[in-house]
Amino acid sequence: MKKLISLLLTLLVASTVFSTVVSADDKKGQKYYNKKLKVCKKNGVQSAASFAARNDRESWADAKEDGKLQNAWKEICPSGAKKFDKMKPKQVQDLYDFVWQYASDGDVPSCN
Repeated sequence: MKKLISLLLTLLVASTVFSTVVSADDKKGQKYYNKKLKVCKKNGVQSAASFAARNDRESWADAKEDGKLQNAWKEICPSGAKKFDKMKPKQVQDLYDFVWQYASDGDVPSCN
């Protein structure tokens, strides 16, 4: 009985830890954009929200599946091409989570 309870408790803790690691983080994506991609204003992109709204969710998902996500971002913001090339995989995922969440057919981001 003690082993069963131990096993169940271990599984509960493990599932909690792994679900947190896998979760999307659109807030980090918005923070990354606001911190690193201010240069996109040169290309007429006034905010992170307007950047995300350049495509709908399906278009963002298709670009990611095709491996052309960063190229799609470079088309919207050519001034940020070097920044997009230097992104770490986690940053790419976070920014993708943001643009997908707040795409033209998605939610409206908060002002912060």
